[in-house]
Amino acid sequence: MDKLGFIGMGNMAQALCAGFVNSGKVAAGDVYAYAPHYDKLLGNAEKYGFTPCRSLSELVDAVDTVIMACKPYQINDVLVEIGEKLHGKALVSVAAGWDFKKYSEYFDSSVRVQFVMPNTPAMVYEGVMLFEAQNSLEEEERAQIKDLFAAVGTVEELPSNLMGIGGAVTGCGPAFVDLFIEGYADAAVKYGVPRQTAYRLISQMILGSAKLQLETGEHPGVLKDNVCSPSGTTICGVASLEESGIRSACIKSIDAIMNKK
Repeated sequence: MDKLGFIGMGNMAQALCAGFVNSGKVAAGDVYAYAPHYDKLLGNAEKYGFTPCRSLSELVDAVDTVIMACKPYQINDVLVEIGEKLHGKALVSVAAGWDFKKYSEYFDSSVRVQFVMPNTPAMVYEGVMLFEAQNSLEEEERAQIKDLFAAVGTVEELPSNLMGIGGAVTGCGPAFVDLFIEGYADAAVKYGVPRQTAYRLISQMILGSAKLQLETGEHPGVLKDNVCSPSGTTICGVASLEESGIRSACIKSIDAIMNKK
């Protein structure tokens, strides 16, 4: 994995590129990228240090490993244009829905494929990188790619049949947490806290609570109980949330995603 090439340089690709380079796991000079809007690509190249390419063919010819980071609906056209050039290379796809099985419809074993589902917190190096267990990378190559993605978050592996639910929770979940932040910030503003201060307080509270659970390994119910004193304020708030069906609402939000046609 000497040369790395991005097809697409949107927000997620920029986050991955920055994390890979800043971690020292790959040199900026060994990263290439192609995107349809060349002027914008040049601006990002100056910012991140990668080499911009004017065509898909130029990109693929220059690299050993390709990261498919364009929009899912664009991939068919990309494969029509440069599919033959991918033979003998490693292809890491971060496009939703394009898993190992789907790529197998296009390629034989000469293209080594790994499907990864990142999420937006990768932009601050706190993402979740879901690696599909089914893949055709060489063992050492896969270890290198996992190590690379660990620069922008936690790497977890799931079997193919669980990538959908895993992606629903970790990929869509940040939007749900943002609603939670906004809602509690609104409550703080209602009682006089300035808006930006409210956002900082709530976001740090969520960050700290999540870190406490991760580092202690405690069941979330135990951590909740630790904050709830008998006849105290917190248990009154918990009772209100339960009356509003907070757990059911969480489950239904994932049901809505999984049942989407």
